[in-house]
Amino acid sequence: MTKQNSYLLDFDIDKLTDSILNRISGDSFRTEISLLTKFDLKTITKQRGWIFDWKFEFSQLDREIYKLTIVDNPEIIQGLISLTIKTDHVYMYLLESSPFNIGKHKLYEGVPGNLVAFACKLSFQRGGDGFVSFESKTKLIEHYANSLGAQYLGGALWLLIQLQPKN
Repeated sequence: MTKQNSYLLDFDIDKLTDSILNRISGDSFRTEISLLTKFDLKTITKQRGWIFDWKFEFSQLDREIYKLTIVDNPEIIQGLISLTIKTDHVYMYLLESSPFNIGKHKLYEGVPGNLVAFACKLSFQRGGDGFVSFESKTKLIEHYANSLGAQYLGGALWLLIQLQPKN
């Protein structure tokens, strides 16, 4: 049987948009999300500043791993999300911005928001009515409630969000 990792998610939602914003130039860049490939894993390592073991995540048969890139620049991964499609929602295991998009000197704003919005869109497409669940670090429960409208479900720190699609 495969080892189940349980993670408490710790990501900062700085913007909820359909693009990411370069903090230096102020330019906005459209993004696209696609499945992570085995080839991509060569650049996603702890030695290059990534926190999570994405090779392990990629090997989990119950999960789908997606990468966020800028349109017309698919070689540079801006962030990653690991999730599972459940019958009534999408469950997020991990979400990570690329090392250059973390902290007060990050290059782009909006990476986590794009990935969470994608998870909600996927939930709509797969019959989950836009519902997404995840486990959060305790200190971020209020942040996710305020930035995403997440609802704390108690006990095991599960949060549930539902973003509505644009008309």
